[in-house]
This record gives sequence, C-alpha cells and structure tokens, in this order.
Amino acid sequence: MGGFFTGRTLADIGRDLRAGDESATGLLARALKSVDPDLNAFVTLDPEGAEAAARWADEELAAGVDRGPLHGVPVAVKDLIDVAGLPTGMGSAHFDGHVAETDAACVTMLRDAGAVIVGKTGTHEFAYGGTGDVSVNGPVRNPHDRERMSGGSSSGSAVAVAAGMVPLALGTDTGGSVRIPAAFCGIAGFKPPYDAIPTQGVFPLSVSFDHVGVLAGSAADCRIAYHALTGPAEAVPSPVDESAPHGRVAWIEPSAIDPDVERTVRALFPDAPSERIDLLGIRQVFRAIQDGEAYDVHAERVAEAPGLYQAPTLERLKNAGRTPGWRYLRAVRERERIAREVAALLDRYDYLAMPTLPITAPKIGETEGPLGPHVPTLVSLTCPWNVLGLPALSIPAGTVHGLPVGAQLITRPGAETLLFDAAARLAH
Repeated sequence: MGGFFTGRTLADIGRDLRAGDESATGLLARALKSVDPDLNAFVTLDPEGAEAAARWADEELAAGVDRGPLHGVPVAVKDLIDVAGLPTGMGSAHFDGHVAETDAACVTMLRDAGAVIVGKTGTHEFAYGGTGDVSVNGPVRNPHDRERMSGGSSSGSAVAVAAGMVPLALGTDTGGSVRIPAAFCGIAGFKPPYDAIPTQGVFPLSVSFDHVGVLAGSAADCRIAYHALTGPAEAVPSPVDESAPHGRVAWIEPSAIDPDVERTVRALFPDAPSERIDLLGIRQVFRAIQDGEAYDVHAERVAEAPGLYQAPTLERLKNAGRTPGWRYLRAVRERERIAREVAALLDRYDYLAMPTLPITAPKIGETEGPLGPHVPTLVSLTCPWNVLGLPALSIPAGTVHGLPVGAQLITRPGAETLLFDAAARLAH
C-alpha cells in the first residue's frame, strides 16, 4: 500500500504546491506511477487529458490564480460518472465502448476547483451491490488483503485512495456504496445530504437514494473536498453540553453484527447513551423502493439483452421486477414516518454513531457468512441514511482480525460540520 499519496493530506499537498516544492504535473506523474494494476482499481487512465489539466493548473498557480485546496490535485472518478471523452462503462458489458460526450455536474465542479482527473475507477456492475467483485472488469482487490473484497459499489475509488494512488476520489452511494468500501479499506468516506452534490450525468440506480460522495484518507480531507465542491460550511451551533468530549452523541444499537466489530467501534464512544432505531423496518423500506426504481432503469435491458449482465446482477434485477406497486407506495409512506422519528432523535443529539459495517471484508466471491447473505448484510447499517437522505461519514475505527473496521457518524442536513468536528476529536 505504498503509493506516493499514502499518508499525504490535501493540506500538505496544497502547501507543497504553493511553496513551489511540488507541481501539478509532478503530482500527476507520481499518481500514474503509483497505480498498481493487480488491485484493479482503475478501469481507464487518461494520462494525456490529465497532463493537459495539470499543466494548466501549474500555469494558473504561477500566474496567481488559485482555485482552492483541490487546485492541481490528482483525483479519481467512479466509472458510473460521466467524464467527457472517457468511457463510462458502469462495470457492464451493456456499455462496452460507450464514451461520455459531456461531464457530469460533479465532474464540472471538480474541474472548476482545479482538480486533475487521472481516470475512471472500477464499480460493482451498475452500482447494484456492496461487494465490489461483480463486474465485467473483474473484482477490485482490497489492498489490506488482496484475496478479500474491497466493498462496493465505489470499490475502485476506495482502493485508489487506500493504496496511495490518489489522495481523493469521487464515488456514488445509494445504500452505502461510498461508506462500505471506505470501511473495508481503512479510509474515510462521506455521503452528504441528499442532492448536496448533483447527480446529473451519473447513471442512476435508485433515484430516491442516489448520492455523490467523496473518499479520502481522512475525514479532514473529506471535509476539505466537500467544501471545495459545495462552498464554505455554514455555521453550526456548538454542542449544548460542552462537558461531553465528543458532543451530544447517541450510540445506535446495531442489528446482527460480529461482536468483535461492535466492541471495537463502541470503544470510541464509551459514554454515549444507547438508542434503538427500527433498522430492519428501514431496510425493508429501502429494498422496496430501491427494487422498484432499479428495475425501472433496467426493465428494457433485462428483457432484450439479459445475457450481457453479470449473473448476480441479473438475478437481483429479476427479483426486483417482482416488487408489487403497493409495496413501493407503502414504503414511501413508511419512510415519511421513520424520518419524523429520527428527526426527533436528532433534536436531542448532535449526531448518531454506530459501526459502518457489521463484518470485516469477506473473501472475493464469497456470497454468505455467519450473519447470512452478504448482499443484505453489507447495507444493513448504511442504507437507513440513504432512505432518510442524511449526511453520514465513515471513519477508520481500528482493526478486527487484522482487517479495518469503520465507525459511522450521522447527523441532520446542514450540520455536516458537526460530523467533521467529531471525527477530528476522535482522531486525537
């Protein structure tokens, strides 16, 4: 995991660039040299386009034009997000040879911030899975153990950051697809509030739940990237109870979980009172809505060219197509009720905390573990915050059985700064 950017923060990179100790072209060369093909993080590299962007970034900085903390920084983009002139394959044979004509809105935001786009990273096919090992491009491997899953669906983006190939990457998150691979790979992943970063130009999975998020080595770098893309943070009131070392935080009791994972993450919040949320009920709401919306996107492809899907994706889509309309509508109503309950909880606390995942990374190709099938297991603690559209941050929380685990922090929209501040306190 010795890529050039391992342990290098965005603040460090920015200082070196502005002091003249580094250049954007030099950083790009180091990024390209750090790419480890065996990990399969990238599906497309764009050395020529990136070189042109890096030269322009250097020229602007030399002329006194400074676009902010991402100016000249190498960044990777998930292969579900359009980058003009580059393939957008979604990990599927259905889009073999498809080249994007325009940039997605979030890519335009990156370019406006002066970032240098190195290439496109691997994704679970159509982002429809949390394992990261179902793709026409093959599995993305976990840099902590190359026989294990990286997590998905933003698998390549997480691995590119975790292995030090780039300091920052964009991903998408519909049920946990930024936070799951972040936790498995030992980095930070942030899913902002719903629609905080626009999804225009991002291939949809479930339009009610789709988010664009960021992955970086630390929560501090996620904060920098998020604010560089969306603007400066609004002021957020300080915690009411200043004597609480981590603010007013509630521990959300997880459902089924590896006890070693729970113990490790819980140790970060020893004094937090426990609260319960109907996680199973929220998961049922999530599945009903996601199934209906995912099948709506894919119905014609399933009917006309089923053989172009990876087998697990096709099976999931066929099952999704059996979701009755009444179940979808009932789930929409249930979501409104659950949102009111969780909003009341967040009136009493600054943020909520829980494990990001209930297990450590399984072996590639494994479909079931002690807690049951991996597909529902991996989203069991992350999907509630997509259902509710709340900002959620996964941060490294230690190791279990020699593999990384993550802690997940959740708050109300507009209070993202509370999460980043809490993560900063936990890091010290």
